Amino acid sequence: MADNEKLDNQRLKNFKNKGRDLETMRRQRTEVVVELRKVKRDEHLLKRRNVPHEDMCEDCDLDGDFRSNANSNNQGIQLSAVQAARKLLSSDRNPPIDDLLKSGILPILVRCLDRDDNPSLQFEAAWALTNIASGTSEQTQAVVQAHAVPRFLRLLESSHQNVCEQAVWALGNIIGDGPQCRDYVIDLGVVRPLLGFISPSIPITFLRNVTWVMVNLCRHKDPPPSMETIQEVCQLIKLFLLTDILVDTVWALSYLTDAGNEQIQMVIDSGIVPLLVPLLSHVEVKVQTAALRAVGNIVTGTDEQTQVVLNCQALSHFSDLLTHPKEKINKEAVWFLSNITAGNQQQVQAVIDAKLVPMIIQLLDKGDFGTQKEAAWAISNLTISGRKDQVEHLIDMDVIPPFCNLLTVKDAQVVQVVLDGLSNILKMFEDEADTIAGHIEQCGGLQKVEALQNHENEDIYKLAFEIIDQFFSSDDIDDDTGRGPEAIQDGTFGFNPANVPAQGFQF
Repeated sequence: MADNEKLDNQRLKNFKNKGRDLETMRRQRTEVVVELRKVKRDEHLLKRRNVPHEDMCEDCDLDGDFRSNANSNNQGIQLSAVQAARKLLSSDRNPPIDDLLKSGILPILVRCLDRDDNPSLQFEAAWALTNIASGTSEQTQAVVQAHAVPRFLRLLESSHQNVCEQAVWALGNIIGDGPQCRDYVIDLGVVRPLLGFISPSIPITFLRNVTWVMVNLCRHKDPPPSMETIQEVCQLIKLFLLTDILVDTVWALSYLTDAGNEQIQMVIDSGIVPLLVPLLSHVEVKVQTAALRAVGNIVTGTDEQTQVVLNCQALSHFSDLLTHPKEKINKEAVWFLSNITAGNQQQVQAVIDAKLVPMIIQLLDKGDFGTQKEAAWAISNLTISGRKDQVEHLIDMDVIPPFCNLLTVKDAQVVQVVLDGLSNILKMFEDEADTIAGHIEQCGGLQKVEALQNHENEDIYKLAFEIIDQFFSSDDIDDDTGRGPEAIQDGTFGFNPANVPAQGFQF
């Protein structure tokens, strides 16, 4: 079996003009592809201020007694001062975070977290610190350097739910500042207490905060969390998939699966995939969207990892996803399938058996450009991975006309992917190359390929010339004198001056 796989891989590498192999056929998301979530929304969710709709303190100011009152031995005066600080920091616009930091109140607020005898004071101080940590990285770091994190972790065990929930929120803001803060909080033991909060008795608002913290734990991948943390977070995610808080939970999973095969395998080993795949048909579009991204990330992995998703009957959901009214879901679904057609021949056959090829071709023809681009990859990958009868299925489904139509787009990558696919088809059906060439010529594809011999991209014009030279040259023209550019030592093409007409080449 191993020898057969090795031979198969070698066949693919030899077969492909540009040497694309299985590793490059499977594609993770890149910055070129528009993300389903808007970047601004993504950044906003990293940190959140706790802004109530009432109880504002518009006329509070930082007078000389402010700091001393917050440090008072009189509990009433101290609580009032800390509450006033919290209200200032909870203002809807431009909270005076820097002014409060300059007042010297930060270490006082941190010490208030130790006041187990006064939970109201703990709550107000935790709220104020949460909102300081929602600011810039420098402001968040000020909270960290004041040694607030160990105290917040201790408050996760508080018997007062409002104190506990506010500590969760504060830790979420600190974790959201970046990998360094994330790892610091993880090292102090944040994950296991979060597991303990998943209970039917916990209010839904509290659970949403816990979910958001979990998302921040997963979000950064440069570097990703430790493997031990990923294992713990997977257990947390698995529990959350059994609750009603699905959207953020599944996005957290998509972040985890977007960082290489090792993390993908840890997600698979946690047993999450059978819970995830049915969400592709969830009634809520936001859940569908997140689930599609997560399973899509998994199938960028190895054939074996991809097969785990397919074994959960994932393809049964794709007829609806490919015809979904939202174009972004169509595009994401075809991207998923392009990674399946980059797999082994059994996986290619699964796509054919699910009757998805005609739907991919329909989107190749009529989808928006982003979806057409993904469909081009799906088709081209199939021409590499598929058997002759599987590629013949593409031809029978009339793939050539819409495929050739994309040869005129401005996106050089799409043009090259289509040329690669056409070249693969012609080579695979070498004995019937005249018939395939006839299909290409009949739909105007030959004229488009000929025009590409003038393309500014070297790979494109070389490949276009090779296709014309190998499959569209007449025997009586293609003689010893040469018909087109000849390869010279540096790998570029040159022309024999004797063959250049006086009026120049006309393409």
